[in-house]
Formats: sequence, structure tokens, C-alpha cells
Amino acid sequence: MKRGKKESKRPIVESWSCHEIGKLLASTLDLDEILNHIMNKVGEIVNAENWSLLLLDNATNELEFKVVVGLKKELISDIRIPVGEGVAGIAAETGESIYITNAVNDPRIYREVDERTGFVTKSLVCLPLNIHGRTLGVIEVVNIPGIEEFMSTDLHNLEVLVDYAAIAIENSQYFSEIKKMSITDEYTGLYNVRYMHNKLDQLIQLHEENNEQFAVVFIDIDNFKSVVDTYGHLAGSQVLKEVGQIIKANLPAEHILCKYGGDEFVIIYLDIDRRKAISITEHIQSAIRSSKFLLELPDPVTITASFGIAIFPEDAKDKKELLLSADNRMYTVKRSTKNGICTG
Repeated sequence: MKRGKKESKRPIVESWSCHEIGKLLASTLDLDEILNHIMNKVGEIVNAENWSLLLLDNATNELEFKVVVGLKKELISDIRIPVGEGVAGIAAETGESIYITNAVNDPRIYREVDERTGFVTKSLVCLPLNIHGRTLGVIEVVNIPGIEEFMSTDLHNLEVLVDYAAIAIENSQYFSEIKKMSITDEYTGLYNVRYMHNKLDQLIQLHEENNEQFAVVFIDIDNFKSVVDTYGHLAGSQVLKEVGQIIKANLPAEHILCKYGGDEFVIIYLDIDRRKAISITEHIQSAIRSSKFLLELPDPVTITASFGIAIFPEDAKDKKELLLSADNRMYTVKRSTKNGICTG
């Protein structure tokens, strides 16, 4: 009787998989929303004690828990599973599914999860999210009652879901990458001018609601032409990238750094007064001045920069006036001492 109930459910679930996941692909490109939808549907297909979805971080070649059901995610959220280690890592490395009906003494089980949660893994199904010859991550389903019967009846439904999930995740990742490219500078990886203008428009609109002031800082590298003339354009581009890294490393995380154009950068300080803006800028100025660039050269380069700060709405009533004010103040420094900060 039990088997008959499962078998009658299969065509319904298979039909649902194609229809519902197809709708999901067309309805959203938000990765978190997609992942949560997928994991909710896993729960409709299989009765298990817990299940999780891990995505591959290509930068570190490690799997990271993104959605966890049946366990407290905060207990394992910092765990990173290297590709090739544990069941999930092996599945990610090989692109092959792994089915373990008796996991108690299986050496492939990554025991740290059980140790942290007090959970005991008895059986496990691990399906890689494969698409176009690469693996995006894995879905693990743990402790399925009657796992042998599940594998002969409803496993196919889970495999269908995983195939569609891989498509949805890849589409979302492509969309995120395209979106990122549209708002970032290709070489430095910092936000670009388009993002800067959009952000300033948002901040000016928000100011009307919360009355918070913000600041814009124009930064121009002093004597940058001499660096290019001496070492070439490629070295000059490398200096700009390194300067961006120095600024970002010395900028509190809540503020925004943008690559403006040529050898200029722009900082947007959020919810800040003039005194604090000057203090942070002085710290960045000192960091640039004390750093060495192009360390691969026999004689690394040292540089300075000129800064102009304008506060909204104290110094300007709109975006154009704000940018001009900061830019003019920066050029006041460039035309005089250089290596300085002008606030008005």
C-alpha cells in the first residue's frame, strides 16, 4: 500500500517539477530567492531529517552552506568544505552523485557538521548541481527514512529538481555578474561613475526623508603623468589599481569608493559631518603617502594625492553643485601645494 501511494505521486511531482521550476526560472533572478524556493521544493519531494544546498566559491575552491533545513545554520555557517573532501567535496570534484545508505562508518562523511550540531548522519544523498560541464555546488539530503525505497521510487523527482535548480542558479549568477560589470570599473574592480551618480541621486532623495548629510571627496594622484612617462601606461594602470586598494583598505566599510576617470577617485562618505570626513581623509592621505607602489621594480614608486571635500547639503544644494565643489577644492590643492586636503 505504501509503495502504491509513492508510485501514484511520481507523475504528479514530475509534472510539477517541470512546470513550477520553469515558472521559477522566468519569475526571478535573485539568487537567495531561488535557493529558498529550491529547498522548499526539496522538502515536498523527500521526507528527510535535514537537507542543505552548498555553492562552490570559485575563488577558494570551497563549498559554502547557503541554505540549511533541519539544522541551525548558525552552527555551521562558517564551515567551508574543500573540493575533494567529504561527500559534498567529492561530488563537487567528480560531478557524480553519491548515495550512501549506511553512513555511520563511512570515511567520506565530513564529520565536523555532526560534531557541531550533535546530529548523526545515517544515510545521505548528494547530488551535484551540474551544468555546461561545470559543477556549481551540491544538494545534500540526510537521513531519508526507507532510503532504498526512496531511491527506487522518488529519487528521479529529486534529480529533475536538481537539474532545473542548476539552470536557475547559473542564470542568476550570470545576471549578477552582468549587473556587477555594469557598475564596476573593469581594471580596479571599484564602483564606476555610473554607480556613483546613481548612489548620489539616492542619497539626495533620502536626505529629504532622514535629513542625514553626506560628503563627496575627489582624489587626484599628484604627478601621475611622470609615473606614466617613466614606467609606461601598463605600470601607470597598476599604480591606480594599487592606490585603489590602499584607499579601500583604509576606508571604513560603510563608505563607498569609486573610480572616477583618469587618475581620479571619488569617495562617498555616508551620514558624516565635516570633522569626521576630514579625519578619515587625513588617514587615507597618510596611507597613500607612506606606501610604496610597483614593488616589483628595483626602485618602487612613492606618490602623494590631492583631496577636495564637499558636504551635502552644507556646500551644495544638488548633485552637480556638490561634485563641482569637491572637484574645484581638489584642484585648489593641485594648483598650490599638492599632497593636501581642501574643505572650503
